Amino acid sequence: MVLIAIFLAVLLDWLLGDPYSWPHPVKWMGSYIYLCMRLQNKRPLPPYLFGLFLWLTTVGLSLGLTYGLLWLAGLVHPALYWAVWIYLAYASLAAKSLAFEARKVYQTLKFGSLEEARKQVGMIVGRETAQLTAEEISKATIETVAENTSDGVIGPLLCLFLGGPVFAMTYKAINTLDSMVGYQTAKYRKIGLVSARMDDLANLIPARLTWLFLILSSQILLLDVKGALRIGWRDRYQHASPNSAFSEAVVAGALGIQLGGPHVYHGELVDKPTIGQAARQVEAEDIQTAVSLLYTATMTGLILFSVFYLLKQVYF
Repeated sequence: MVLIAIFLAVLLDWLLGDPYSWPHPVKWMGSYIYLCMRLQNKRPLPPYLFGLFLWLTTVGLSLGLTYGLLWLAGLVHPALYWAVWIYLAYASLAAKSLAFEARKVYQTLKFGSLEEARKQVGMIVGRETAQLTAEEISKATIETVAENTSDGVIGPLLCLFLGGPVFAMTYKAINTLDSMVGYQTAKYRKIGLVSARMDDLANLIPARLTWLFLILSSQILLLDVKGALRIGWRDRYQHASPNSAFSEAVVAGALGIQLGGPHVYHGELVDKPTIGQAARQVEAEDIQTAVSLLYTATMTGLILFSVFYLLKQVYF
């Protein structure tokens, strides 16, 4: 039943995505983090201590509430248990919503104004976008798709196979904390230290699996698989995070483009290394190819995880 439930969750994600008006566990996580940050501004704790408190309570609540909800649903009826299981699994995946937001940037670049494209990409990246060129907007979108292929899709998918929605929602809480407070700026460096380091740890395996799945996907899509392998290996650590460059490097190599470089976050310039080679200018069409890599890597991961899951059931 677990395998069927995961396939249904992936199907729901691909069909529905995350409609803005629907309730979503990650929105609730974000609201809790935002509330805690507001309270910290009014009655501050030492930043390192607050960062630890924020991480423990956000992750602990996510784990405990998910487990409790499934337990209560199971007490009512097995059918309700699996309905809740599938919903939470579906909510942990973000392939459709990631592709949807990336394609909105693409459409705005192709048919709208540069100012509109800057605002649109600002919805999915943490950097400041007011001065970005069209090429920089395309780069930012591709980087977001590449990085979130790992922590938005492959990571939670792996967690679903390992421990169901409890693992997946715990993983989402860790990711959400990092995305909201894990910045290397003066404001967040101390508060977000625990969140950033724990996110690094949680993504060690998903990032490397995504690296493999994206290389396989480059071959399936008849892209530059040799470039994906070469740049994917050479530049896999070209990032402050030990994980983020794994997926970005493969995508850069497969597309024959250069990503990374310095960006402005919350008013501060953060100098990031470049990834890939600037063999050509990055174009809006490259966003579409990055989205194709996202979906192909998702299906590749789903198939391979399913095979190992079935082998485990048979032999162990």
